[in-house]
Amino acid sequence: MAKQLKILLVEDDNFLLNMYADKFRVEGFEVFIADNGAAGLKLAKEKAPDLILLDVLLPKMSGFEVLQELNKDQRSKNIPVILLTNLSQKEEVTKGLELGAKDFLIKAHFMPQEVVAKVKSVLKI
Repeated sequence: MAKQLKILLVEDDNFLLNMYADKFRVEGFEVFIADNGAAGLKLAKEKAPDLILLDVLLPKMSGFEVLQELNKDQRSKNIPVILLTNLSQKEEVTKGLELGAKDFLIKAHFMPQEVVAKVKSVLKI
């Protein structure tokens, strides 16, 4: 049997966090969740997920700050990150991609199944 892929969801909206967690579990992922940036960074380093789905506007530490910290650490700098946010300004998209995010998804534009498909695409599964 193939190894179960691990995904870390960092999102401060509880409804969205649980919805995405359920969706990814149904798809066969092992799911870790955090509702703020600091907790997300800690989990990323402890659990070494295969991919991180990261909001930008978060309590304690923004998604951009989390990305910067992940990039500084040998253990976490190669974990693919997809930013999932309501921010849609060109500057924010550019900043996220420059910080190493693999993609920048605007929550309002993507159904949960499309987000799962994007994750699978980045993980090449």
